[in-house]
Amino acid sequence: LVPMDGSMLAEKVLPHVVTISRTFDARVTVLRAVERTPCSGDESAIDPLNWEIRKSEAEAYLEEVSARLAEVDLEVDHVLMEGSAAERIIGFTQSEDVDLIVISSHGRSGLSEWNINSVVQKVILGAYAPSLVVRAYQPVPADLTELHYRRVLVPLDGSQRAECVLSLASALARSRPAGSQGAKVLLAHVVAEPEAPRQLAMTDEERELVERLTELNRKQAREYLESVVSRLSVNAEPHVLEGNTPVALHELVEAQDVDLVVLNAHGYSGEAAWPYGSVALNFIAYGSTPLLIMQDIPRGEMEKTEAEKAAQEHSGH
Repeated sequence: LVPMDGSMLAEKVLPHVVTISRTFDARVTVLRAVERTPCSGDESAIDPLNWEIRKSEAEAYLEEVSARLAEVDLEVDHVLMEGSAAERIIGFTQSEDVDLIVISSHGRSGLSEWNINSVVQKVILGAYAPSLVVRAYQPVPADLTELHYRRVLVPLDGSQRAECVLSLASALARSRPAGSQGAKVLLAHVVAEPEAPRQLAMTDEERELVERLTELNRKQAREYLESVVSRLSVNAEPHVLEGNTPVALHELVEAQDVDLVVLNAHGYSGEAAWPYGSVALNFIAYGSTPLLIMQDIPRGEMEKTEAEKAAQEHSGH
């Protein structure tokens, strides 16, 4: 599913759509939601002529985008919907069992200091579906067929949950235009120093214990990543990092010029109370590269937030 709003920023997703669709032989649906605008001074009145013109323009735009994708041999259709963009995207995702949402971080409202706009935030938090967020402030090739990933980062915490994305990342790494090399997959595990919050400094004995445990974790992390590398049929490279997990991963992204981050929504500590774990949320809010997140908890198993419960109770009155 490719939500569009008619802006150049939203169209930054199109080269990614081509690459992913070709990799997985996927059918593409381009969606645009048009919200009714009340007449000036009357919140309940809608100018019927203006409304029909806006719908016709939106339909023409969808046909133009669909034609561009069809020209590069994608199977594509389009859908025009009425109403709130976020609500319609989420509703379509759920009703049509969408496999992946590919969405730009910003659209017609323009770039802002926020890493994603409000519509994207609502979609990411409410759709409970795999999503690729393309950073609208990053350049993409003018030719829709020229994008290919060179370095793909896969953060791993040792859990089977986190490893669920390995086949996806490997497939994207193998996908490449003729004459180019496949991507390198960077497998990263962060070793954090054990914490013992206290007012007094640690004793020499306690410090020695922490260092021994940290070294053991380093050793196990190296062995773990090497075992994962041996299972993959792509060019993979292990990276054992230390420190704060999000900070270490962001530094690796910058140092290695990573152009795609692929991670699972949850790892070891994943809870059904939240759609994303702390690392995934951090990359949504602060990441600067395209981010592909696989959602491992179905919507029906997710616990409702207090806001959702209150909204449902209110709408029922």
